Amino acid sequence: MQKSVFDSLNAINVNDKVEKKSNLTYLSWAWAWAEVKKVYPSATYTVLRDPLTEKPYFYDENLGYMVMTSVTIDGQTLEMWLPVMDGANQAMKKDSYEYSTRYGVKTVDAATMFDINKTLMRCLTKNLAMFGLGLYIYAGEDLPETTDYTPIAKPTTKKATATSAELPWLKFGDDNWKNIASYIDANKALGYDKIVAQVKRKYQLSNKELKAIKDLVG
Repeated sequence: MQKSVFDSLNAINVNDKVEKKSNLTYLSWAWAWAEVKKVYPSATYTVLRDPLTEKPYFYDENLGYMVMTSVTIDGQTLEMWLPVMDGANQAMKKDSYEYSTRYGVKTVDAATMFDINKTLMRCLTKNLAMFGLGLYIYAGEDLPETTDYTPIAKPTTKKATATSAELPWLKFGDDNWKNIASYIDANKALGYDKIVAQVKRKYQLSNKELKAIKDLVG
């Protein structure tokens, strides 16, 4: 039986192609696009433009900049969006501004075209994740969903995985739940079953959390 686009891309190990910055994990957009084109040569992507300004970004005076991409693979098209943020994950705007924290006043620099371009390529990478490539990164996973893959570069040592009984319980309303809720909101297109499968690789779920996930997926 031929694998679906999602199953084919989700089985690729991307662990040796990621970078860490500010406790966040980033996958190289150039590598991600190259891997997709190897498997699906007809794949295409588009940078979506503001229909009013025709610029490759959307801007709101209060919220800041937002970029969007669209990817088509094997006849299926999915869109993705990403705000332009600084190293502290604060929204970048046309002009610099200050905000208060418990550590004092911080400044967010005005966005540049470099910031917008960098965010566009990260948006493309996240867009590709919607098709399965590196999706487990966004769920906080260490390994892809299947293990019958061939590493792209040199083999990596597989970590021992915890049994389900050793995993922590996900509690509705706590900080971990907020992170998972954000992940679900951005990946509703995967559907309830696939999202639950991803979350269960990191947490144990009670009926309460399963119902909350179902409500979020819609």
